[in-house]
Amino acid sequence: MRRMIEFDYDCLVVGGGPAGLTAAIYLARFHLKLKVVDAGKSRASLIPCTRNHAGFPEGISGEELIERMKTQAQKYGASIDAGRVTRLDRIEGGFEAEWGSGKVTARSVLLATGVTNRRPPMDEHLHGEALAQGLIRYCPICDGYEVTDKKVGVIGSDSHGFAEAIFLRGYTADLTLIAPDKAMDLRQQDWERLEALGIEAVDGPCQAVAAVGQCITVDTAEGAYQFDSVYPALGSDTHSDLAEMVGAKLSESGCVVVDNHQRTDVPGLYAAGDVVLGLDQISHAMGEGGVAATTIRNDLAKEMPLVR
Repeated sequence: MRRMIEFDYDCLVVGGGPAGLTAAIYLARFHLKLKVVDAGKSRASLIPCTRNHAGFPEGISGEELIERMKTQAQKYGASIDAGRVTRLDRIEGGFEAEWGSGKVTARSVLLATGVTNRRPPMDEHLHGEALAQGLIRYCPICDGYEVTDKKVGVIGSDSHGFAEAIFLRGYTADLTLIAPDKAMDLRQQDWERLEALGIEAVDGPCQAVAAVGQCITVDTAEGAYQFDSVYPALGSDTHSDLAEMVGAKLSESGCVVVDNHQRTDVPGLYAAGDVVLGLDQISHAMGEGGVAATTIRNDLAKEMPLVR
């Protein structure tokens, strides 16, 4: 008779941001044995205060939101470790993962590893201070309301920067688009649209050099500019290396390809949040985490009935 493999966990969740922790809450309440491994790099934790998240009319910091979600997941039995998963392998019936605590096996894996924003050229300490004060912002969908009628700079010379500047024009007329390198790389129709909307375009290189009071100063090839807030629109890097290790399909932009239920094309491997689609929305990531967890529960039940 063939012996069943004994796995350490029903599911390993890699990533402790909104998607991963929402999934952990669901999975724990499904009475599944799970482990969350969190590298502590969730972009949500860097948000000084979000007023765009439903249920918090006065706003909530990203750090507090993450801590509340961790507490909720742990209340129902989720185990959360700090660390970075460096290796993921497919084994018979599941996966083997490795991080600082050693190796574990799991019947299924949910990747909620997110992305990292590319930062503008500036001192690391200054970046942290400016981010905490709302002088540097990364998501105009979340916090564009906060810069209504303020003086705003957008750093980006290609389609990313152009699109972000156009989006922010719905909040303020005082906009400057700054090239991070030597010059703008835009089409003629883009230049015409910027001019029609009154958006100033400035060549680089540029560097944010100081945050004084309620303003941030950016040095450019055309002189120094002061802004109430600056939005870097430099793209992001997707953390899809673990998916690639086990042969999961990636999109041209490096995101993990999933179906409508967050399944990848590798059996037992799921993905949710910005690693799937860098939409930069907490609510969207949480929704995908809930869908993924429910799918995992139901898929595991097909292999072996879940009974108590």
